[in-house]
Formats: sequence, C-alpha cells, structure tokens
Amino acid sequence: MQKTPLLPLLALALVPVTARAQSPTPAPSPADARAFVEKAEEKLLKVSIGAERANWVASNFITGDTELIAAEANQRRMELAAALAKEATRFDGLALDADLARKLKLLKLSLVLAAPADPAKSEELARIAAGMEGAYGRGKWTPPGGGEALNLEEISRRLATSRDPKELATLWAGWHSIAPPLKKDYARYVELGNAGARELGFADMGAMWRSKYDVPPDAYARELDRLWEQVKPLYVSLHAYVRMRLGETYGKDVVPEKGPIPAHLLGNMWAQQWGSLYPLLAPKDAGQGYDLTKILVERKTDARQMVRYGEGFFTSLGFEPLPKTFWERSLFTRPRDREVVCHASAWCVDWVDDLRLKMCIEINAEDFATVHHELGHNVYQRAYNRQPFLFRDSANDGFHEAIGDAVALSLTPEYLVKVNLLEKAPPAGKDVGYLLSMALEKIAFLPFGLLIDKWRWQAFSGEVPEAKWNESWWDLKLKYQGVAPPMARSEADFDPGAKYHVAAGVPYSRYFLAHVLQFQMHRALAKTAGCTEPIHRCSIYGNEEAGKRLIRMLEMGQSKPWPDALEAVTGQREMDATSVLEYFAPLQKWLDEQTKDAPKGW
Repeated sequence: MQKTPLLPLLALALVPVTARAQSPTPAPSPADARAFVEKAEEKLLKVSIGAERANWVASNFITGDTELIAAEANQRRMELAAALAKEATRFDGLALDADLARKLKLLKLSLVLAAPADPAKSEELARIAAGMEGAYGRGKWTPPGGGEALNLEEISRRLATSRDPKELATLWAGWHSIAPPLKKDYARYVELGNAGARELGFADMGAMWRSKYDVPPDAYARELDRLWEQVKPLYVSLHAYVRMRLGETYGKDVVPEKGPIPAHLLGNMWAQQWGSLYPLLAPKDAGQGYDLTKILVERKTDARQMVRYGEGFFTSLGFEPLPKTFWERSLFTRPRDREVVCHASAWCVDWVDDLRLKMCIEINAEDFATVHHELGHNVYQRAYNRQPFLFRDSANDGFHEAIGDAVALSLTPEYLVKVNLLEKAPPAGKDVGYLLSMALEKIAFLPFGLLIDKWRWQAFSGEVPEAKWNESWWDLKLKYQGVAPPMARSEADFDPGAKYHVAAGVPYSRYFLAHVLQFQMHRALAKTAGCTEPIHRCSIYGNEEAGKRLIRMLEMGQSKPWPDALEAVTGQREMDATSVLEYFAPLQKWLDEQTKDAPKGW
C-alpha cells in the first residue's frame, strides 16, 4: 500500500554558511529564485534516481551491505534536499508566479524526516532508519516447541484461517514479539528526527508531516476528525454486528456482549481489515454469491496473470500498457534464496517510466485488489512524468493511495463476468452480502487508518512520553477501533513497531484519506460513465470517458493544490465522506436491523 516517495524519506539539515560582514548579500530577485529552482530540480532528480536504485536493491536483497548502501544513498539525497529546503527560505516574501512559489513551498515542506545538522547524527539516523526496515523485513517467529521459523505472510495466513482462539492468541503474540528490539532505535529516531524538524522551523516531526496538505497543521488534524465523524456511525454498526456474531462463534467468555473485540479474533495481525471473517459473518440469505479466491485458484492463475488483469483494467480506460521493463524488473513472488521486504509497493526508479511492482503475490481476492491498488500508483507515476521534477507526485499523498482503490471499487461481479472470471453475476438480492464483504475491508480500516499517525504525533510531540508508548497505543486502539489486546501488555512491549509503516517511517493518514477519496472519486467517475444503478453496482471498466477524466487529473501531478485536483475529477473542492455512506447505504440499513437488540459502542 505504498509508493516510493518524491522527496527523501529522511532529510538532513545543513549548517548555513555565514556571509562575510564586509560583503552583504544582495537581495535575491525572482530571476534568482527561478535559477535556483531549476538547478535544484536537476540535482534532486539525479540523486533521487541513485537513491531509488539503492533502495530497490536493499528491499529485494536484504543484507547488511545493501542496508548500508541504501542508507548512504538516502543520506546523500537527504542532505541535498535539506540544504535546498533551507536555501529556499532566501526567497520568502518575493512576488513570484504561482508555479515558482509552489515549487519553493514544496522544497520546504515535503520532507518526511529531518535529522540534525551534525554529520555524525545524520549518519546515525540514516543507519537507524535502514536498520529498522531491514529488521522488520527479516522478522520471523518460531512457534512454541520448535519447528520452522515463520515470516509474516505465513503467520498471517494462519491467523486468517484458524478459528481456535488459543492458537490465534499465540500467533498474534508471536509476530508482535519481533517489535520490542526496535523500541530503543525508534526512541533515538524520534529524538534525532525531532531535533532536525526544529532546525527547519517545525515544532516536531508530526507538525512537519501535517504541514504538507495545503492547510495549517492543526487544520489538517481537524479535517481528519471531521471526516471520521461522518463515517463513525457506519463503523459502530459494523462493529456491533461483528462482535455479536463472533460472540455466537466463540462464546461470551471469549467475546463479551459489550466492550471491545479481542484483536486476535479479527483475522488480521493489526485488526485493520476483517475480510477473512466473512465466512463466519455472512448472512444465510445474503451471501456474497461467489468466491473469487476459489475461482482464481481453480483457474490456476499465477502471480503474473494477476498483474495482467490489473493492467487490462487500466488499458480499458485508455492508459498505455505497462512498459516491457516492468515485466522484466518487477518482483511478483517471494524468492526462495534470499530475504526481501514483501510489503507491496510501486516504484518508478527513473522518475519517468522505469515502473516496477514489488509484491509477494498470493493467489486470493485480497491480493487481486491489491495488485490494482499498486498499479494505480504506477499509472499515476507515469501520468505526471512530464511535469517538472518537483511536481512529480500526487496532489496529496492520499490521492496516490486512492487511485488504485477507486479503480478496485469497479471490480464488481459484472466486471468479473466481462473478464471471464465469473459466468453470471449474483442477483441484486445478494448485494448485502457483497457490501458486507466490502465493509469488512474498507469500513473496518477507517479508524486504524486514523490512529497510526495520531499515535506517532503524540510520540513526536512528547504529549505521550516513551514510558507510556504502548499504553497510549492501546488507548487509541480502544478509542477508535473498539479493539483490545488478547493478553496483558506492558511497556516491555512495543506493539506499534509490529506494523511496517511505523518501523519504516511511512506516514499513514494518507490511507485514511484514500479510503474517503476513493469512494468520492468512484461516485463521480461512475456518473461520468453513465451508470444509473446504485454506485456499489457501478464499474467504469472499458469506459474511456471516465478514463479521460481520471487521466487529466493524474497528469496534473502536484502542480496545483489538492482541491484543484479533486475538483477536476469530482467537481467538488472538499473531501466528502457522504459517498462512503451512499455506497454502503443498503448495508447500513441491514446492519441496524440485525443489531437492533444488541449493544452498540464499547
């Protein structure tokens, strides 16, 4: 669920050179600003290509040497980006044209992590960041009694299919045991990153992250809360239904009638998506009507064919086929001979068309959708590749995550019929089952997508000290998700570190935004395609008018504030979660009927 970032994951601030007292520096002009930006883009492109290649190798061949090479490449990119960010402040207050002013703003605000100016500390931070991601990628757990050590994918498969609460608790605890060794490094990472952020004029790293959304940092936090309040009633209804049905399965001594749901029972290591529970939760009279995983397996679909389906969807909208190099250089399956970071990601190594997918594809419905998500990144990267370098990114990072998911909302039964994966679409009476299966993925995710960064913002600001990091993690899990740990936890644990995006330093609120934006975009594109059915039954597959509208927006890249990009595809300038509620309206009614006598909330 990630793309490689535009500007460095790390940014290292440099000490400014002091001008001689007897030679005052002349005031810069707009021409000076333009010359500076042009040279900056040239330098950034060159160093970014080198860093992307190093990071690709480090992710696909995890060794101490490749981690060091990646850390050194990132440090070079980071030092350059930070130096440019600092120099860009020379032009503050000048009357500049909109494009030039925006480029200077992006230079100053697009950093993810800023290290102190001290070279030793900057090197330390680069080493820590590469080491934490590498340690996560190498993470394995050996079951009690011995046997073969299991990686995350293997543990997750068992967690998704087992219905034994004791086994589920063991599996959950097993993976979370890989995280405590990261806590010391993470604390140093926060310390160094905060120091660097302050050197660049931010209160802390959280404020720096929130500053990149064309609104003040505090306003961005309020916007997330506004969107969450729009969708919270639907989540509460879903939570009540799932708790009720899990109680019927496991008994009230395992799942209480009131209160939070134990995290290990939700079919996902972080309780972020609950789709694997569908067989337990499906109503007898409103089943999904088909099993896409079973269909893919029976068709003997392989990983490359899964990607071909995704490519075919985008070409049906008018996008160009993926380049030959994509098929030569991508990683589709976990190698047997080496350690890799299997977390799915999309890359554009040369910032033009060296597109790549890195993913250990499983033949199931979830990864079928994930392939479309990742290819959404790739087509976005390609669409804006003619923009100046500083504009080669999405309108905001939520947009990059939303594109592929908006397309995946078109993977309807009717679409599956068109690509010969399904002989006949289920009747309309099966819609509730279909929507329930979707909600277990999409709606279940929303509070999790919000709390990851809320936890980090508190950690970065010092609002929550290191001595209470794990406690605050579970406080937020309870507040937003209504989820509790399967066993007692303490500060000896470091449960946030069991999530890739925390270990790898990847901001996460983008995914929450994406889960709102994808429905907003889908509603607009379905209307463009002329769909008159309820939006959950609409697919834009094969509709080039919808494709043209989408392509126009993607080609804008980061050249305009995100409301302009949103307006280009939806006609709206404000993010709006009513599209989520409209999509799931039949399910909301059904859930409320099912839980009319059951407690709601936790």
